[in-house]
Amino acid sequence: MSTSLNGDRILLSTSSSNPSSPATGDMYFNTTDVELRVYNGTAWAGVAFSIPVSASGGSTSTSGDYTYHTFTSSGTLSVSGAGDIEYLIVAGGGGGGYNAGAGGGGGGMRYGTFAASAANYTVTIGGGGAGKTSDAGTGDRGGSSSIFGVSNTGGGGGASSNRAGQSGGSGGGAAASFSGGAGTSGQGNAGGNGNGSDGASRSGAGGGGKGAAGQNTPSNSQGGAGGAGQAWPGNSIVYAGGAGGSPHGGSGGAGGSGGGGNGSAGGTSNGGNGSANKGGGGGAGGGYGNAGKNGGSGIVIVRYETV
Repeated sequence: MSTSLNGDRILLSTSSSNPSSPATGDMYFNTTDVELRVYNGTAWAGVAFSIPVSASGGSTSTSGDYTYHTFTSSGTLSVSGAGDIEYLIVAGGGGGGYNAGAGGGGGGMRYGTFAASAANYTVTIGGGGAGKTSDAGTGDRGGSSSIFGVSNTGGGGGASSNRAGQSGGSGGGAAASFSGGAGTSGQGNAGGNGNGSDGASRSGAGGGGKGAAGQNTPSNSQGGAGGAGQAWPGNSIVYAGGAGGSPHGGSGGAGGSGGGGNGSAGGTSNGGNGSANKGGGGGAGGGYGNAGKNGGSGIVIVRYETV
């Protein structure tokens, strides 16, 4: 073993195992267990050092004390060292309903902290659900997003004509006398309920969002508004908003903050798709045969303290 000086540093010998025939006071750095070891005359005594967490994958940026990795498409987060990593997961939003239908629900949204170790972690980004193009059923549910074994449910599709909303991360809105789809606990809220009428005077309800339930159908000539989304604490961007519903004739409901699409005006399909990589629900299509809009894709963001 050898020790030398290099400017203001002391360079120690390194080895993956304890050297043979040591003398009291011998010292080296063990590269297997990442610790400084000193021979005390009887045995090697070690002092372990932790390696701060760092990672690669996605789009990398720094802000304040944190490094961020943003995934807008599926990929891999490769972690070195060990430590706590905070995460935001947003699933894809649900598609809007057809023919004076209801708004799609926002994608399920959760955030938390994961005790990461050195490993590769799969990241899945859910796509937005397709808007309904026929007078049966609901828009499609959005795709799930996941990381660290935590998976969120896509937003429920908005109802077409006189049907119930689909369940999801946040539920899709309903039309006529039916109820909005249920949200998933901890991920979002329910879609709004229909106004109890059918036929040419019908309007669809709003889809649920992470921050609030979708609005029940307010009148026969007004689609329900989508439920508001929510921001990740420490950031200002809002995600997972519900979409607005549509009437046969009249005004479409407004999309919720966080990427929810507006509902179409009566007799049109001029509503809005859910915003990409925000998990917003897709707006409903207006009466007399107009298709619903598509939900927005999800996103996964992780952050950890910058070393």
